[in-house]
Amino acid sequence: MVDKICEYLTKKIKKKMPEIDKERAEIINYGIHLIVGEVPKTFVFIAIALLLGVFKEFCITILVIFPYRAVSGGFHLKTHLGCIIGTSFMYCGIPLLSKFFCIDNNFLKYFIICLVWVFGMIMCKLYAPADTESVPILRKKERKVKKILSCVILTITLGIGIFIKDSIIFNIIFLGMFIQSIMISRLAYKLTKSQYGHEVYSKEQLENA
Repeated sequence: MVDKICEYLTKKIKKKMPEIDKERAEIINYGIHLIVGEVPKTFVFIAIALLLGVFKEFCITILVIFPYRAVSGGFHLKTHLGCIIGTSFMYCGIPLLSKFFCIDNNFLKYFIICLVWVFGMIMCKLYAPADTESVPILRKKERKVKKILSCVILTITLGIGIFIKDSIIFNIIFLGMFIQSIMISRLAYKLTKSQYGHEVYSKEQLENA
């Protein structure tokens, strides 16, 4: 439904502005898709967070995860329903889960942070930035910068977590970094039947060579 609406609006724009070529039309379609598809989803996530009583924690989770996800990437579920369920689990499920347990032992906190950091660094080294078919990252320089930023943001975020005394926020930090690191892994891509964009385009370039 959303795809059809976006296609219709893109055709209307192209009709009024015939100078728009195919490439620019695709960019416009993608922008419309973000507005039509993503804005309503945002209100859905806010409503779910309010119903679960974790709105404040929901906002904190976004602030914690978004910078890392923005540079490390991760799979995108293909249907809007799947996206809503997956994103709700990420940004509403993590804060809800974080309320149910408390880690008071400092040694255990440091140990968990170290484990998540080592795991995250391995994932970043192997897979970041984990792009998609719809938004591939093909330039080597951009890939290198995002890989470095992924490692830096992961380290800084977990480093801050060491000094956080609030157990809920600490849980959000280590769970958020851990789950986001899983989302860029090859296993996660296989389970969701997704593909890394740069690999798809590399295969196409080889086939057309």
